[in-house]
Amino acid sequence: MSIWTDRHVTVVVSGGIASYKALTVIRLLMKQGAQVRVALTAHATEFITPLTFQTLTQQPVVTDEFTMTDPTHVVHVALADWTELMVLVPATANLIAKVAQGLADDVATTTILATTAPKYVIPAMNSHMLANPATVRNIAQLTADGLHVLQPATGMLAEGYRGQGRLPEPEAIVAWLTDQVIDAESDLPLHGKKVLVTAGGTREMIDPVRYISNRSSGKMGYAIALAARAMGAQVTLISTPTALKRPHGVEYIQVTTAAELLTQVTKAFVTTDILVMAAAVSDYRPVAPVDQKIKKQADDAHLTLQLTETTDILKALAAHKQQQFVIGFAAETQNLLANAEQKLAAKKVDLLVANDVSQPGVGFNGDTNQVTLLSPGATPVTTAVLSKAAIAQKVLETALTRGAAGKK
Repeated sequence: MSIWTDRHVTVVVSGGIASYKALTVIRLLMKQGAQVRVALTAHATEFITPLTFQTLTQQPVVTDEFTMTDPTHVVHVALADWTELMVLVPATANLIAKVAQGLADDVATTTILATTAPKYVIPAMNSHMLANPATVRNIAQLTADGLHVLQPATGMLAEGYRGQGRLPEPEAIVAWLTDQVIDAESDLPLHGKKVLVTAGGTREMIDPVRYISNRSSGKMGYAIALAARAMGAQVTLISTPTALKRPHGVEYIQVTTAAELLTQVTKAFVTTDILVMAAAVSDYRPVAPVDQKIKKQADDAHLTLQLTETTDILKALAAHKQQQFVIGFAAETQNLLANAEQKLAAKKVDLLVANDVSQPGVGFNGDTNQVTLLSPGATPVTTAVLSKAAIAQKVLETALTRGAAGKK
């Protein structure tokens, strides 16, 4: 379930060239389950019509303090009481000044003043206006009053030159808002926990253009990182190079080889509460990778590579765990349960996630998976074929019920 599901969000739109971007912000919030209502300043209606917002939200748009659709309710108080979270986007210099001074001269500012909900301010203005001491002072006052302010972006402005003051893109705004909400929710199941996730397939170089690797796409590890963040955790994702978009709101560290992964995981493991080793680590590496591309030999149709084992990172870390809850993965192609139980015992992990990657819809590269969850002394549980996002949620929920919540 999204952090936004059924959350009451009021979006206050003021008049600026970036007003149109508020529509995309609203659409993204609604897509994640939020209920959104809109209040417009008079200047905002010069840039975009109330009907556009009303059509998008399927809710009346508040533009006038004296339009009484329901005589039993005061417009701005009713909206303020309904609000659980308020977003001012775009917030012009004028609106920021009014809010900083507590002015209430229209329906937007009276609603802002009347609500006790957390307020998030997304400024957008000319760079000179942003740098003006009055605006600097007003933004500082908002922060002192407990409002949350997103730093404007730098880019091309409406005036035709480059500077700071541009409204960030809607996706970045919603990602920032999501981080703010997650951090404020102390009752989330992983609040205060540090979760370390590894993802992708390591690469062991043969020469400058060739390497040994595997078919891991990193999708399962990335899904777990996102799920852990949504459950309130501080997440570090250590990933090999992938085609996936870096998840917002998590610390990201890129590695390539098993040795690099070992170094980074060992460093972060000390302060970790939950380790999820979803990366597919190469079992072997070339003994002596060469500095130049190996050329095909006309008189020899064979090439022999001498390989040596890499360090078993999961086993090494699990053997030295203290407060950590360690989750490992086992990709098998036969005898799934027998091989998984053997790995569970040998590597001394707290939870093993095993899957048969020979089955359709399971394992590498796809968007679905089916896993069997094993813990010492517990009956194995096999999921249905689900999205990797749903599997990630299931893995973390199982970890919490099997001891991760109690480890400090």
